[in-house]
Amino acid sequence: MDNYSIYDLTFEQLTAWVLEHGEKKFRAAQIWDWLYVKHASDFDEMTNLSGKSIRLLKEHFTIGTLKERIAQKAKDGTTKFLFQLTDGNLIETVLMPHEYGLSVCVTSQVGCNIGCSFCASGLLRKNRDLTSGEMVEQLVAIQKRLDREENGERVGHVVVMGIGEPFDNFDHVMDFLRIINDQKGLAIGARHITVSTSGIVPKIYQFADIDWQINLAISLHAPNNELRSRIMKINRAYPIEKLMEAVDYYLKKTNRRVTFEYIMLKGINDHKEEALQLAALLQNKRHLVFVNLIPYNPVEEHSDYQRSEEEAVAAFYGTLQKKGINAAVRKEFGTDIDAACGQLRSKQIKKAKVRRS
Repeated sequence: MDNYSIYDLTFEQLTAWVLEHGEKKFRAAQIWDWLYVKHASDFDEMTNLSGKSIRLLKEHFTIGTLKERIAQKAKDGTTKFLFQLTDGNLIETVLMPHEYGLSVCVTSQVGCNIGCSFCASGLLRKNRDLTSGEMVEQLVAIQKRLDREENGERVGHVVVMGIGEPFDNFDHVMDFLRIINDQKGLAIGARHITVSTSGIVPKIYQFADIDWQINLAISLHAPNNELRSRIMKINRAYPIEKLMEAVDYYLKKTNRRVTFEYIMLKGINDHKEEALQLAALLQNKRHLVFVNLIPYNPVEEHSDYQRSEEEAVAAFYGTLQKKGINAAVRKEFGTDIDAACGQLRSKQIKKAKVRRS
């Protein structure tokens, strides 16, 4: 049987594995420290482990399976990475500089089956879920790159908003969150982590019941069922009424703010009418919601969608504000590179197909 990534294990799982294999419990803490504090790239670097322990690790695990294929750096400092997995599949990860520190946008699946009609991520259907370790390795690979630059920078924020639907890979994503939140490891604070969903209602209830302080974002993009079903197929399975019931349950259970992501599409969802509908939809929960208005990054394959005019975005924002809905226009990142989520991956796969033909 092939070895699997040691990054797949939570600390509790690693501890259980160590004990099952006749090692002392403290070995788990030593290994964890080497992985997430010292950022070891090889088991042989773990110098306070016995030779027997290192051989045991090598027999059962791999370490550092991602291969960096491309790193595109934008003028604003945003860097988009294209990583290759052990099976040859490609994924994207994005490092973004903010005034409050560095954030990484993590991919959770190879491709996406949600099928939002404007999105580059869904241009290629889902091949498979990522394991928790493959998600963790995205962060670790970027942190190691920062370590090599020796400027003392550290990833302090994480958003699970890359390629794929996180709640369609729920168990692996939850383990990923536990691993990166562990205070003896990467120690990404729960309030500095956001996981996004397009609206898989049963998983919103399940996430609420975990009752931790990790932030929840909902990709809404339309304030009524007719429009949302047209641009987001998931709305046919989980219409807005069901989605809002789940959000209400989450708010009551956690008392934590929910962010609603709203991509601004020219002439489609950016009129005053939609702004008023959105304000009405969120009115009874306005003290615990926030609307993120997102400028659209055009994608060649979705030429029928264009970015809203600045005036339309400003008017939409103003309408929400007048109705007491907290909102902001999201800062753009990496506009001079393949900015749309999934765009770099899609281009590289197309190029590979052309070369083979």
